[in-house]
Amino acid sequence: MRVYRYRAWDGSQLEFRLDPDHALDALSDLLMDGLSLGEALDAMREHGFELAGRELRVMGVQDLLRELRERARSLERRYHLREATESIRRRLQEILDREQTAVRDRHGHESARHNDFMARRHADPSEPGEPLSALLDRFRDWAFEDAAAGEAFSELLAELDRLRALERFRHARGDRFAGPEPAAYETAQEIRERIEALEAMAQALRDGELPAVDPEALRELLGHDAGDSLILLRDLESSLERAGYLREGGDRELTPRAIRKLGAGALAEVYGALHRERAGEHEVDARGVALPRPDETRPFEFGDPLDVDVVRTVLGAARRRALERPGEPQTLPIDLQLDDFQVRECDYSTQSTTVLLLDMSWSMSWEGRFAAAKRVALAMDHLVRTRFPRDHFFVVGFYTRAEQIPIPRLPEVTWNMGDPFTNLQDGLRLAQRLIARFPSPSPQILVITDGQPTAYFVGSELRVEWPMGVNGISPRAAEETLKEVRRVTGQGATINTFMLDSSPELVNFVARMTQINRGRVFYSSPAQLGSYLMVDYLAHRTQARR
Repeated sequence: MRVYRYRAWDGSQLEFRLDPDHALDALSDLLMDGLSLGEALDAMREHGFELAGRELRVMGVQDLLRELRERARSLERRYHLREATESIRRRLQEILDREQTAVRDRHGHESARHNDFMARRHADPSEPGEPLSALLDRFRDWAFEDAAAGEAFSELLAELDRLRALERFRHARGDRFAGPEPAAYETAQEIRERIEALEAMAQALRDGELPAVDPEALRELLGHDAGDSLILLRDLESSLERAGYLREGGDRELTPRAIRKLGAGALAEVYGALHRERAGEHEVDARGVALPRPDETRPFEFGDPLDVDVVRTVLGAARRRALERPGEPQTLPIDLQLDDFQVRECDYSTQSTTVLLLDMSWSMSWEGRFAAAKRVALAMDHLVRTRFPRDHFFVVGFYTRAEQIPIPRLPEVTWNMGDPFTNLQDGLRLAQRLIARFPSPSPQILVITDGQPTAYFVGSELRVEWPMGVNGISPRAAEETLKEVRRVTGQGATINTFMLDSSPELVNFVARMTQINRGRVFYSSPAQLGSYLMVDYLAHRTQARR
């Protein structure tokens, strides 16, 4: 049977759904802080999140549990249950008094009937340990002599199940209720039902069974914000899936669309500051790769590449002949003259190959460094894909070793606590291999780091080296890394370094690296990193193409 529930219109019945773009924004902040996708989604559910565009902070499961506990405690602080069953006890005593008088008057106080009655009643319900429900139960099959008493007892017997529930509740947790206000029987029953509902909801929330919790019931207990938050938490993953940001089924994974969206958001954040000043353009005057404009042509000039637009050339010749010989029918062949030739206009551009070397050592987790660096990497990728699609852009993470990080993995990648060393040499080696695969006239390597090298390879043998003393250096790691810098320089790549720490050993090492490569070095904070790196990338492209 289908049951329908109705309540007064209050405006909250309008369709209430989670905006997946806002959810992705909240998810992005956690991913930038180094959480995996699964950890970020779990954190949003457990601890809630800010919802841009709404005057609502989505309450997490822990917030809801805390509110549920507080509602229960507020009842415990207000009431006591010591007199909760007194009204029932008095009613039962009155009924039994009437029946006892009737039995005695009809059968005598020495009769078996009277003795049976007294045996059933022998335990005073006010005595400790004697539940009132037990006395009621003992008279369940008694044939009452007093008709009015029997009718009143039947009404009281209908309350037996609720009475037992209240007695169990008071036995289990009556000591918690220490408030000044006595709870009468019906009030105590309402308290029991409310707290049992609170606990059932709390258990479902702890078990992750969000669909089992009724949002309307939660609204009645905790208010509209709690009910709305439950809906948003419940629909979090399904909303992201429907929007195409999360793959459906199986392991949770961001889609390429979500990656692009994260990149666009990161770009808006770190690139927005650049709109106030001229950061450079990509057009170049020098001839490079020519890309024709399909809808634009111009007359051929001596020295132009012979990229002829045949259709417009022939039409121009036919039009010229018609003007020269009006009234004469157009016949083939058509004589072409030099002034008839139309060549396609071209844009001249050049490709750029950029490798971003991202320090993934444990110290990058401090002061928001890694989150800022990862946000910049996503922004750079989005910038290249949308504004310079012919460029090649790669991200390489380096810790004790180096690895190329595919862009789909980038939102979830975090610092590496298991490999505490810093192998910039291996990062530069991998960058050189990528540049060799995708050569360009002016390749560049961008290094984001907060520490000097402490790991290196000799041939294929990996070696690690702790710094020599406090604020010391790792001399062999530094020297092997500088050898790699010389090889990079010999291949024509520029190394620009963005330092997130100003310790003397790092400053000295980067100074030596810059002397070899003639690149630039930026001393930056996490908050400034995006602007510095983006300005440098655009400026480098502009300079390289002139």
